[in-house]
Amino acid sequence: MPLSTFDYILSKISPKITKEDTNFRKSIRPEEKLFITLRFLSTGTGFRALAYSFRMGKSTIASIVHETCRVLWTELVPIHMPIPTEQRLKDIAEDFEATWNFPHCIGAIDGKHCEIKNPPKSGSAHWCYKKRNSIVMQAVADAKRKFVAVEVGGRGKQSDGGTFIASTLYKLIEKNKYKIPMPKRLPNSDVIAPYVLVGDEAYPLKHYLMRPYPERVLNNERKCFNIRLSTARQTIECVFGILTRKW
Repeated sequence: MPLSTFDYILSKISPKITKEDTNFRKSIRPEEKLFITLRFLSTGTGFRALAYSFRMGKSTIASIVHETCRVLWTELVPIHMPIPTEQRLKDIAEDFEATWNFPHCIGAIDGKHCEIKNPPKSGSAHWCYKKRNSIVMQAVADAKRKFVAVEVGGRGKQSDGGTFIASTLYKLIEKNKYKIPMPKRLPNSDVIAPYVLVGDEAYPLKHYLMRPYPERVLNNERKCFNIRLSTARQTIECVFGILTRKW
């Protein structure tokens, strides 16, 4: 991470994680809290090892990481990942058409399983098809492989479709608070079509969410559609790949 990026993040969160010194001890500086948190997020080093490296108690490290992550989310999401405006979604659709030859696409959606230790008394709720306990990060990406929306917390046992139905994004769309543009004509056509998210076969078919045609009903036109949809949808898979290589 460039120093300029570190300084920018620090400037945004420092007021929220700065504590006053007391008569008994000096407070931990905000830049040290951010550095510890970034080390944890980028390497996955456990709290015990971090405590040894930074000469702090394990519980102190845990408290720093939890506090800093919470502040990072609350302070940076409104700046860098706000609910997109109607114009922003139109711009995303134009990028998908120009780059991936799929018009009226306002984002590619998918879920990624993040392995966890099974919480107490949760039974098999987090046990996923990968034979491990996980929570699900559901995300939407634009044509330039950037996150548009992220939500974490779905239980591993849920399907991608079930995670979507339980998500804030679904509720926003259903209540018309996610400003999806009105349907319009497709390029070089008289067909009026809605703007849509694109997902895989695990997602429900909605007027704002397209999925591939099932194999059993394919003809040449539908095969072509599936190829184009798959090409557009791979942007979210690329984003997950970039994310996991970095963090």
